Order: sequence, then C-alpha cells, then structure tokens
Amino acid sequence: MKIAILGAGSWGTTLSLVFNDNQHEVTLWSHNAEQVKKINSTRKNNPYTESVLIPKEIKITTDLEETISQNKIIVTAIPSQHLRSVLNKISYLDLSDHIFCNVSKGIENESLMTMSEVMMDSIPSITKRNLAILSGPSHAEEVWRKIPTAVVTASYSIKTAKLLSSIFSTNYFRVYQSDDIRGVELGGSLKNVIAIGSGIIDGSGFGDNTKAAIITRGMLEMSRLGVKMGALPRTFTGLSGVGDLIVTCMSKFSRNRHVGDQLGKGEKLESILKKMVMVAEGVTTAKSAKDLSIKFGVEMPIFSEVYKILYENKNPQSSTIELMTRELRQEH
Repeated sequence: MKIAILGAGSWGTTLSLVFNDNQHEVTLWSHNAEQVKKINSTRKNNPYTESVLIPKEIKITTDLEETISQNKIIVTAIPSQHLRSVLNKISYLDLSDHIFCNVSKGIENESLMTMSEVMMDSIPSITKRNLAILSGPSHAEEVWRKIPTAVVTASYSIKTAKLLSSIFSTNYFRVYQSDDIRGVELGGSLKNVIAIGSGIIDGSGFGDNTKAAIITRGMLEMSRLGVKMGALPRTFTGLSGVGDLIVTCMSKFSRNRHVGDQLGKGEKLESILKKMVMVAEGVTTAKSAKDLSIKFGVEMPIFSEVYKILYENKNPQSSTIELMTRELRQEH
C-alpha cells in the first residue's frame, strides 16, 4: 500500500517504521523544512526516535499536496490543536477516495470537537466510511523498539477498520477493531488529563493507594462523560480506555504524567512546558474536558481539580484534600 503520514514527531515517525516493516511504500510529511533536511541527511529524527535509523525507503518531504495526491491512505499524527490548520490547506481537494486515520489524541479547545469531527469539518469530501481512529496503550519509545503492543482502530465502517487493522499489524504491533469511534477517541484523549493527576500524586509525595484511587475514579468520570456523548460503556474497559489510562498514568515515558509530577513538586506550568520538546496533550485537553462537563451536565471532580491546578494555580495538596473530603456516597 502507499501510505502517507502527516506529522514527523515521535508517533508519526514510529508508525512510518511500522509500515515500512510491513513492506508498505511510506511518505513522512513535516511542515518543518529544517527537520526534513536533517532527517534526509542523517536518516535520524532526534530527539523523537533517538538513534533509530530511518530506512532510505521512507520518503521524507515538506510537499503536502504531492504527499496527499500520491497516497490513498493518510495517517494524521499532528498535535490536536494544530490538526485543523494543516487540513485546511488541502480542504479544496476531492479526497473522497482516500482513507484518513487519525492517531493524535485530543479535543479541539474552541469547537470542543473530537479529531474525527475536526477532520470531517475541515475537509468536506471526507465521509464517515473512509474515516478512522487509532488509539491504545502505545508509547512510541517502546513501539520503535519492537516491544509487543496492542491497540485498537475504530471506524464507522467495519470494512475500513479491518483494512487498517491488517495494514498496521505486525508481529509486535497488534491492532484490534471497533465500531465505536466516539468512545475510542474520547478514551485516548481524556486519559491524558488523569495522567497529569497521576503525576501530581507522584510529585506531591503521595502513595500507590492514592494513585489507584485517582486512576479508578478518573476512569468512572471518563466513561460517564463518554456515554453522555454517545460512546459505548464497554469501550472504556478496553485498550483505548483502561489500557491507555494505565500505561499513561504509570509509565516513565508519559509526557502527561511528567507534567503532573513537576507540578506536584511545585514547578509552574509555563516553566515545565518550556523545557519539553514533545507535546503533552492533556494540558489542552483539560480545558476541553472542563467545557464538555459543563455542556453535557456531567460531574467530573477529578478533572475539575486538575484543571484548577493547571490554570488557576491551585495547590495540589489542597485539591487532594478536597477530593478526599467530598460528600460520602455509594461507589456506583
């Protein structure tokens, strides 16, 4: 297959390696001309994939229109708040015979749209049948090391989901299928906010008991909002829900957990983000989650406290005490 990946960060670059292992013809697009020049010269993409050599068979380019026109399967690995601006550049093209699969995790702040909604809103010729999402517990650092990983691809068309599952899957990267695109993308996005909360627990010096409580009750809040927005409850117990939540809350590779850890230690958000090369999607998703909870009338106390720590400089210890002393109630 001829496959294009838009976005040459850690995940986009890693997926280009996965596709290349499957003998597909891969084009990796970046808006950054300097980055493209460097990769073509060294065949490395530091710091995103460290010392991994990018095979010469993978084409690296800045030409967006040519990339789209020459490939029928388009994988978007662009940070959520920038996806629309990139897609707007190709919105005039007839892409009704293309398949689009988004792998970034987030919710657009202003519109409160999920990434599949942003894609259909940006490019009129994209239809539900040729749109998909890939999500699950999949740190790029482990995938490019070929550590066994399982994820899920979701589409309104099970035929599209099956096709992408076969294209992505290798002996180290297993892809399940789902028809709940709303649940899969909400799970992948919202869990990043809970991961920040998990990091705050670490940085504040609390223990495993506290983290387990945050993860478990955070999952309840995620599924509560997701179901209100039309997702299936079972999706949140799967790879894109509890699976992704566990790895993001516990892993040393988690950028969102790192942000929370530094906040828990007393560092300011602006300072933390300045030191980071890669994007921690949970920071912006916290805003969207707060607005969605208001829009759909869903109580989300953990999400609310993470938002206040991020944007209202609330003391993490105070937030924890407030969560612990809320009115007692039944668990379910």
